[in-house]
Amino acid sequence: MKIHSLDVYVVDLPTIRPHHLAMHTIVTQTIVMACMKSEDGIEGWGEVATIGGASYCEESPEAIKLNIEKYIKPLIIEKNPINFDALSHMIGTHVKGNYFAKALVESAMVDLVAKTKNVPSYELFGGQCHTSLPVAWTLASGDTVRDIEEAQNYLETKRHNIFKLKIGKGNPKKNVTHVIKIKEAVGDAGSVRVDINQAWDEVTSLYCIEALEDGGVDLIEQPLVRWNNEGMSKLSSRFKVPIMADESLGTLHEAYQIAKHRAADVFALKVPKAGGLTATKKVAAVAEATGISMYGGTMIESSLGTAICAQLYSTIPEMTFGTELFGPLLFKDNVTVNQIEYENFEIKIPNGPGFGMEIDKEKLKHYSREFVSSLS
Repeated sequence: MKIHSLDVYVVDLPTIRPHHLAMHTIVTQTIVMACMKSEDGIEGWGEVATIGGASYCEESPEAIKLNIEKYIKPLIIEKNPINFDALSHMIGTHVKGNYFAKALVESAMVDLVAKTKNVPSYELFGGQCHTSLPVAWTLASGDTVRDIEEAQNYLETKRHNIFKLKIGKGNPKKNVTHVIKIKEAVGDAGSVRVDINQAWDEVTSLYCIEALEDGGVDLIEQPLVRWNNEGMSKLSSRFKVPIMADESLGTLHEAYQIAKHRAADVFALKVPKAGGLTATKKVAAVAEATGISMYGGTMIESSLGTAICAQLYSTIPEMTFGTELFGPLLFKDNVTVNQIEYENFEIKIPNGPGFGMEIDKEKLKHYSREFVSSLS
């Protein structure tokens, strides 16, 4: 089997409501999809998502597409995708950085290989440890009463019992008060967590985390700027509430440095930031070897990207803090025929060949920025 073609599409999907982060507010989420075809016509599909163009990380959707088409695609055409780990390593020797682009290409290769073998992709990564995983939901109205009502509704319907609040924007003390009131209302029925998205300095973190810890919050995500591992280490050693690395964690080398300096108690795994599925498994191995807990993060992917992450996370034995794979629930529409299933507070891991998702090509044509005459 050889790779015959690789096409990349930039796709804009509307969300059901604004999703607020410290660096950007999402009302339309941009994903990048890739279709890799073998010479006998089998298709492998991949997806990565970014946040706010280049506001979250260095790679924009437009750059991902361009760099794949100009620099990565020529390296792999006519190669055998069954050697996806070796091909990913080869790409890495020729293309520096561009981890989202590399992850997109590798995921398409993995989907293609698994479909050729007629097995779920997780079988290529050691098989399943989980058939479902806990999934968090972000409360984002900014109104305490409305957020409490939403949390209580999801608890009653058994859709979510883990709730995250993005509190990097606005007055830190007011945000902390808002979070504590929600935790008081939820009580022991649910976990309440916060994500600061690098927005606090060390002084702000000290008094805010102390208040959040006393208020029963279960997890503090990335309070400090990504390069401040020393500061993150101080916070991790000072507080009982776990501190999680997100923006500071991407590559295997970053995972090693964080673990070495104990700059986090929890790793937020993200497939695109690590550079692909194989790289993410290596990051998870660093966490396992050093006693750091894990959390299955999200870049707010659509149904395909969520399936990619879910299948990989299902192969990791200890996902202590669950996942944040709620992306498909945030979109007004998706680009797959079948949908991700959620029940009993968990995401069900998709089965079926590849990542278990069938692309809706008419919807892809509708939401894609490109004229996609190649789709049939």
